[in-house]
Amino acid sequence: MTAEGHLIFSIACAVFAKKAQLSPELAHGDWWHIISGSLLTCLLPDIDHPKSVLGQRLKWLSHPIARVFGHRGFTHSLLAVAGGIFLLRTHFPHDWVIPVDAFHAMIIGYLSHILADMLTPAGVPLLWPCRWRFRLPLINSQKGNQLERTLCLLLVGLTLFWPDWTPIIGAINPDFFNHILKLFI
Repeated sequence: MTAEGHLIFSIACAVFAKKAQLSPELAHGDWWHIISGSLLTCLLPDIDHPKSVLGQRLKWLSHPIARVFGHRGFTHSLLAVAGGIFLLRTHFPHDWVIPVDAFHAMIIGYLSHILADMLTPAGVPLLWPCRWRFRLPLINSQKGNQLERTLCLLLVGLTLFWPDWTPIIGAINPDFFNHILKLFI
């Protein structure tokens, strides 16, 4: 998926997360925090590709990661998500500069990248270091990004105009997202 596709898909995921009330912080969070937090991290998994938007700007970081893990390796896994949450929660105070709703949105943004890459034929190794690749190949990047752009914009439109939902995870446990975050504190 292209950087443009990831950015648009991230907005759709952020709007969905807020409307679906995936966490109380997202449900009551500020739209500016949620959208910007999601956009901030939605390209981060591609730091493992030196020719990606971030890889070109952070070559000193991208090249070693690409050499060790390859593209769509560790950075496209749930282990990377858990490790990132753990590092941020343990190395920065709880009243850090990032508001809690923006922090939750940053997680949504990172996950949106992984989910979007699952829509391509290459898929992602969600359970890295296990080599299984998870995919639902709806988008083929080799045929241009018109289908990708259309699908992502359609998802944004759907999430924007859909009425607010009742909490999806709240039916299971209203503080589900918070419990997951506390595992890494």
